Amino acid sequence: MQVSTQTRTKVYTVTQVNTLVKDVLEANLPSWLTIKGEITDWKEHQSGHRYFSLKDEESVLPCAMWRGTLAKVKFKPGNGLAVLVTGSIDLYVPQGRYKLIVDEMIPAGMGALQLAFEQMVRKLEAEGLFSEAHKKPIPKYPERIGILTSESGAAVHDIAVSIHNRWPCTRLFLYPVPVQGPGAAQAMAAGIREVNRRNDKLKLDALIIGRGGGSLEDLWAFNEEVLARAIFASRIPIISAVGHEVDTTVADLVADARASTPTKAGVVAVPDMVDVLSDLAHHQRRLAGSVRSRYGLCCGYLQTILASAVFRNPLLSVLNREQYLDDLAWSLGDGMRTALIEARGQVQEYQDQVARIEPHRLLGRLLVELNDLRGRGLAAVTKVLSRRELEITARENRLAALNPKSVLNRGYSITTNQQTGQVVRSADEVQPDDLLTTELAHGQLIESRVTRS
Repeated sequence: MQVSTQTRTKVYTVTQVNTLVKDVLEANLPSWLTIKGEITDWKEHQSGHRYFSLKDEESVLPCAMWRGTLAKVKFKPGNGLAVLVTGSIDLYVPQGRYKLIVDEMIPAGMGALQLAFEQMVRKLEAEGLFSEAHKKPIPKYPERIGILTSESGAAVHDIAVSIHNRWPCTRLFLYPVPVQGPGAAQAMAAGIREVNRRNDKLKLDALIIGRGGGSLEDLWAFNEEVLARAIFASRIPIISAVGHEVDTTVADLVADARASTPTKAGVVAVPDMVDVLSDLAHHQRRLAGSVRSRYGLCCGYLQTILASAVFRNPLLSVLNREQYLDDLAWSLGDGMRTALIEARGQVQEYQDQVARIEPHRLLGRLLVELNDLRGRGLAAVTKVLSRRELEITARENRLAALNPKSVLNRGYSITTNQQTGQVVRSADEVQPDDLLTTELAHGQLIESRVTRS
């Protein structure tokens, strides 16, 4: 059975079907949808785009957020965060998947800026940027202070008036920067780095950054990470003076000191001249009283010294020392005389003892005994030498008789084989061509070769 061409079903490609579905969705769904859900499966692609899903208790909706849209989000999205997103449904034809293209995102139940502020505080606190250990002390009597703020705002006037009312000798230097709007945080951070770079010449003791009051959005530049890190890296102590009493920014937490308002910056930056003068007057009174008291004591000590015997008769001490030297001289003379008398007596006693001994007679007798001993010793040595000489002559004669070479003087000879070094006693002990050495009297030698044996 043949099927007619009129009843044949139209065949679609996969791409055509996905395109049809996309057209239906675009035609029948609102252009913009606001959806509440919890972020899950958050992925960050190297292109800068973000891919994630929104979920509730029963369903999951795929989403995408392009890089340009993410730059407008003040807080940092992540898994588990409940958000309100606005966007449009789109179908990705190559894969047949539909997803929500997110154009706006705000936290559910909390403002985006407040959430971003809390996230930034947690991040920087974990890194130690708020630690007291890193905060630099503000000089007690600063001479040169820089102000980093808008030149058209009221903050610069409030800061200058506050400082000059309290400590008019301080010189102020204004570095105008934008404090609100896009790029303000980057401009302030660049200003801080530039002032630090030039501070070898500027010689600033402190740097005040701030502005007047405003909403959280108006003050947002002072909550951005780039400014916080510039404040933390500054070698110059920084005072943050932002907004009103109730306003707290990340810059306040990172700075070395915080003034609750620009007007209060002077209280933090410089001492009060009235208080300093009062302290100086107090110290002056205490010093004057101490000097008067010390002067009175010194006068009393001086009177006591002047009343002493040394000042009544200054030569008395010298005369007493002279008398003491005279006494020592007399004692020394008496001692030397006594010692000489005793020594003379001992010498006389020793001389008498020597005279009794008569040493010249003793020396004569000992000399006679010495000459006698010398004569007897010489005779004994001569006798021993003669006897030893006779013994040596007899032994020499015996050795000469035993010398085998003594027969050479009577016409005999000794023949030695050069190869063996042995004395030849018979013709059997040599071979033809052997070399022989014949020794005669008086050391004469004759060499010969054996021709036959």
